[in-house]
Amino acid sequence: MNSIPCMIMRGGTSRGPFLRMSDLPSGQDAQAEILLSLMGSGHALQIDGIGGGDPLTSKIAIVERSYHADADVDYLFAQVDVLNRRVDFSPNCGNMLSAVGPYAIETGLVEPQEGKTVVRVRNLNTQRLIECHVPTPGRQVCYEGNTSISGVPGSAAGIQLSFLDIMGSKTGALLPTGKACDSIEGVAVTCLDAATPIIMLDAADLGLSGAESPDELDANSAFLERLESIRRKAGQNMGLGDVSNGVLPKPVLLSAARDRVSTLCARYFVPHRCHKAIAVTGAIAVASAVSVPGTIANRIAVESGRMTGGECLAQVRLEHPSGFIDLDVEHRQGNANVIARVSLIRTARKIMSGTIFYTASTTPSETMPALQSN
Repeated sequence: MNSIPCMIMRGGTSRGPFLRMSDLPSGQDAQAEILLSLMGSGHALQIDGIGGGDPLTSKIAIVERSYHADADVDYLFAQVDVLNRRVDFSPNCGNMLSAVGPYAIETGLVEPQEGKTVVRVRNLNTQRLIECHVPTPGRQVCYEGNTSISGVPGSAAGIQLSFLDIMGSKTGALLPTGKACDSIEGVAVTCLDAATPIIMLDAADLGLSGAESPDELDANSAFLERLESIRRKAGQNMGLGDVSNGVLPKPVLLSAARDRVSTLCARYFVPHRCHKAIAVTGAIAVASAVSVPGTIANRIAVESGRMTGGECLAQVRLEHPSGFIDLDVEHRQGNANVIARVSLIRTARKIMSGTIFYTASTTPSETMPALQSN
């Protein structure tokens, strides 16, 4: 058996191994074989690896020192399929990103500062920059604190993430189809790309309330089939090509918020199962859409009285199955269609550090096209 150094960390509402790029082979096909073995993919429980049998715990962060002028470290995210031998290197994961800053400091990639250390991260999946503000009292990463986030028990130290230049992360445009609202199979949808490509739908247009639990939605096979059909056509319309074997774009069902303080209620899909909470990048995309006139998010927020038409909403709270998530949206010069940055608070925890073992498989894996790292 072979082995490499590994640190298992919780980042936001996700968990997985953190690896150094220098410990892996250079080709993504070879990387994918190792990742599949590490996670135990091909079994519902991922019993022969450290995956947890759920997309939220079948994620891997690969980190290395960056040579980009504006970044300290590079971060490559890999979504490892639970049941199939497939690794998708195309999406980003903002929850796992929550632990990239602490990991970079823990492994000596970034020198800690007194009080707080800002780690500048370049995400190789999207070629975008993120600032991670990590608490480092006494020049040590602090994980304990009073910050609570929905979907994670207890509290921990807050880590601020500021996503920069998020528009058009994969398609090159905030509205890839050129419209704020399109019709696919008779259903109104918004195709939007901010931090990650998503398609937004009004739950009512699909005969749903939008307050259904993830288990209820996952059990509704007719709904899931229709959602997937719409997602594939949206992917084509967004210039992403055939997305049947990829996870992008991610569908998001929206409805009016149930409480008195949230902006919207969201159900986020990954993409064939409903997320138990909501992905950070998905939340950023929805929050970015709230102020864009004509989008599904904007229409529902205005019609439910959570904002006025023409308003640029600076603070957005999204309800999700596990609670809520708060985001700060900074629009450039008051223009709803130009987002300068989106910030939010997450938490992270170091769980284990050591050596992880893997075996090479003789079965070829299915991987997405290789990424350009420069």
